[in-house]
Amino acid sequence: MSELLPDLGPGAERSRLLEMLSHTGARRVLRDPSPDLGIAEHLPFPFLAMVGQLEMRTALMLAVINPAIGGVLLIGPRGTGKTTCVRSLTDLLPYNEIVDEDDDPLIDPDATGEAEPQVHYEPVKLVELPLNARLEDVVGGVNERIAVQQGRVRLERGILSRADQNLLYIDEVNLLDDLLVDAILDAAAQGSYTVRRGAMSGTYRARFVLIGSMNPEEGRLRPQIMDRFGLRVPVQGLHDSAQRLEVYQRVRRYQTNRRRFLAEWAELTAQAREEIILARDLLKETELNDQAIEIGLTLINKLGIDSHRAEYAMFEAARAHAAADGRDIADIGDIRAVAPMALRQRRSQFMVDFFNRQSDEDAAIQSGVDELVADWEKGGA
Repeated sequence: MSELLPDLGPGAERSRLLEMLSHTGARRVLRDPSPDLGIAEHLPFPFLAMVGQLEMRTALMLAVINPAIGGVLLIGPRGTGKTTCVRSLTDLLPYNEIVDEDDDPLIDPDATGEAEPQVHYEPVKLVELPLNARLEDVVGGVNERIAVQQGRVRLERGILSRADQNLLYIDEVNLLDDLLVDAILDAAAQGSYTVRRGAMSGTYRARFVLIGSMNPEEGRLRPQIMDRFGLRVPVQGLHDSAQRLEVYQRVRRYQTNRRRFLAEWAELTAQAREEIILARDLLKETELNDQAIEIGLTLINKLGIDSHRAEYAMFEAARAHAAADGRDIADIGDIRAVAPMALRQRRSQFMVDFFNRQSDEDAAIQSGVDELVADWEKGGA
């Protein structure tokens, strides 16, 4: 390099051309530091550093341990830490086992000759759905750049496909366009969805944990998507002055030096992540005892809840709660811990009144039939 770039120090003779080259050529590139590209590092607030909000943190933890719960909906005013808490999950998320479908399978010569697919592990990710997302962004569509530049049509998968086996977070879910809500509901129910663009079509997997947050002041959530969330958590601001002061102090330390603040919580974060991995493994063997099942079903009937997703979400959350505690048997204590999160806001007064009116109408119809039959029998006699 010294042969290509002669020494142009203070004592060296230089022409106007060399002067120009020294300021615009390779030497300047080598000497100047790399420019700031404005790319921010992903350094979320530590999950365990959240102050209070035990029910919110418990619900999110249970959904990570057991995706079968059906997701979490956080409901509360602005500034209560809903989005911060969801994004802080990224440091706790475990790994997924991904089957390499495109690779040639390995054959074990000592086995029966059946193919054994190769697998690799990828960390569970938090995929966020922007509020201004289009339908093509959500489900996928034709890659316009390739179509224009290369003259060929190719389908690109959307956000729902990228969320497969991951967490899909929708902030301000109550403000989401109805067309997007329908697409998400269909994918969540089927675990897959199909995109059709003219003669082309593609079916993509979409098995995700749905997490949403909303401010009820800004509008209600459609009952169809509300029912899809397994756990519902009201999130209020903290009322204890000492806790609010602790929130201020932690956020200030985090904003002042994020790396140092994360280092303070790194050990606890690593331990929590290991506990989640162990709980997910134990969940495969965790069962409900008979008392938990009986009391859970009786409670649902007593509350007059129609949706069968209620007991499914409650029982799956109870299993996750037991696994998080290192137990393979979920009991009534686990039901007691998760029942409010799983059952609240599932009883519809509209539907109660509807079925009551229907019952009264059916009784009137039956009474009318009985009277007519009695009159006919009297006339026939």
